[in-house]
Amino acid sequence: MHDLEAAERLAAQLFRLVRLVERTKAQAAAANPSEHLERATFGLLAQLVDCGPRRTTALAEAVYTDASTVSRQVNQLVRLGLVERQADPGDGRATLLAATERGRACLVRAREQRNQRVAALVADWSPADREQLTALLDRFNTAFEHHRLHQAGQESA
Repeated sequence: MHDLEAAERLAAQLFRLVRLVERTKAQAAAANPSEHLERATFGLLAQLVDCGPRRTTALAEAVYTDASTVSRQVNQLVRLGLVERQADPGDGRATLLAATERGRACLVRAREQRNQRVAALVADWSPADREQLTALLDRFNTAFEHHRLHQAGQESA
């Protein structure tokens, strides 16, 4: 039997967190629109920097969305000079998406700023509390991913 009361409390806190993050992002974008990357495009850029060049379909799969959405978002990254299209050396008909030097530098700056904000939020927490939060969020995210993949498998069967 699932503990629905505990799930309700957790869901409320997750909703609160998402709203806080969304509001903070919107304020940052309004204050400095030329330096702001949307969460979705940030995730695409991070995938390309961390995992190397990919085809649109592989990139979409990695960020759990569809290729048409990724194509629109990648177009924005290309216009900003953060991503470029390259010929796939293994298949001349296909195109790979790759982060540019400017894109890599942008991601480094964004991650540094994010890490400074997070470090400030938990500065007065004990190292054990910070590690526990990290471990529990990892466990929650892994369960979420597995549940999502299981759901997708059932829908396609």
